[in-house]
Amino acid sequence: MANILVVDDEHGIRDLLSEILNDEGHAVELAENAAQARAARLRERPDLVLLDIWMPDTDGVTLLKEWASTGLLTMPVIMMSGHATIETAVEATKIGAMAFLEKPVTLQKLLNSVEQGLAKSFAQQRDPRLLRAMQMSPLGEAVSAAADENQTPLASQAFDLDRPLREVKDDFERAYFQFHLAKELGSMTRVADKTGLERTHLYRKLKQLGVDVVRGKRNTG
Repeated sequence: MANILVVDDEHGIRDLLSEILNDEGHAVELAENAAQARAARLRERPDLVLLDIWMPDTDGVTLLKEWASTGLLTMPVIMMSGHATIETAVEATKIGAMAFLEKPVTLQKLLNSVEQGLAKSFAQQRDPRLLRAMQMSPLGEAVSAAADENQTPLASQAFDLDRPLREVKDDFERAYFQFHLAKELGSMTRVADKTGLERTHLYRKLKQLGVDVVRGKRNTG
C-alpha cells in the first residue's frame, strides 16, 4: 500500500481518483488547492503526487517549481490537465514531473503511470542507486555513466568484493530480489514472472535470503 496525494480543484475528479486508488489498496489524501497540497506535503511525505495544472490559487506548475526549489520534490509527481499545451507539459517534465496525463484520464493510463511512479518511489526509498539502475538500460550504461562521473560502479558500491564468493552471492541475490519486489510493488506473481522462478521456489528463496515477502526488506531479527 502506498500513500498518494491527489491535488485537483474539481470535486468529481478527486472523488473518482480516490475511489480508483483506494480500490487498488492505496491510502489517498485529497487536496483541492495548492495551499492544502503544501500542508499535506509537510504533514507527511507522500509516495506519489497526482497534481492538476490548472487550479484557482496557485497552478500546479508553479507549485512543482516551489517544491523543486525548496528541496521538497522528493517524490514522483504526475501532472494532470485537460487544457495544458505541449509546452506546459514539457516545462513540467523539465522541472521534475515524472509524467503528464491528459484529462479525461483513462483507467489504464492512470494505473500504469501510478505503478511506474511508485516503483521509482519505493526504489528511491530503499536505495537511491536502485532508482538510477531502473532508469538506465542495459546495466552497462549505468556502469559507464558512473565511471564518467568518477563514481564507483553500482555493483562495487553495493557489495564488498573482498569476501568469500558465497557471501557476496547471497548479498547480490538479496539485492536482486529486493529490487524486483520494489519494482513490482510486492506482486509475487510479477516478480516470479520477471525472475523466471516458480512461485513456490521464489518464496523458498526469499525465506532463505531473509527477505520479507510482504515488504521486500531483509529481516533483522
